[in-house]
Amino acid sequence: MKTVYDFTVKDRKGGDVSLKEFSNEVLLIVNTATKCGFTPTYDELEATYKKYHAQGFEVLDFPCNQFGNQAPGTDESIHEFCKLEYGTEFPRFKKIKVNGEDADPLYTFLKEQKGFAGWDESHKLTPILDKILSEADPDYKAKSDIKWNFTKFLINKKGMVVARFEPTEKIENIQAEIEKLLAE
Repeated sequence: MKTVYDFTVKDRKGGDVSLKEFSNEVLLIVNTATKCGFTPTYDELEATYKKYHAQGFEVLDFPCNQFGNQAPGTDESIHEFCKLEYGTEFPRFKKIKVNGEDADPLYTFLKEQKGFAGWDESHKLTPILDKILSEADPDYKAKSDIKWNFTKFLINKKGMVVARFEPTEKIENIQAEIEKLLAE
């Protein structure tokens, strides 16, 4: 059975990184952007990383410019922004595409494993996202494509995708699932 450990990705400088390096850890894989309404999510991601890292947890950050061109700049400028503005310490990789013919193979796999998880209806950005996406594609909810920046995939210690969280999901709900996997 295929797992995330079967993939090799590029670090922000272009070097190969086998995801086998993260074997036996709980992973949160996220596509990010530096100029998005969800960019403050970096604070939540860093706090989560600090809270659980010593227990075997990693956040893997994949910048993506596919949603409103909200991740402009070079891999290095994105990295510097995240370190300076949000103090992030977790691994950041080369900017990728998550949808379409040029989608990174890791993201093609992630989307095959877990489709759209639905919006948190109480989030202030939900109506805006739903309007933008439904105008572009009335059937968008039925497709597994990544809908926006800061979509997260939770991976267990065996490299299997166990959950997908859309950007509107509360961090407390994600942390509860992380804690369950760390306890296994």
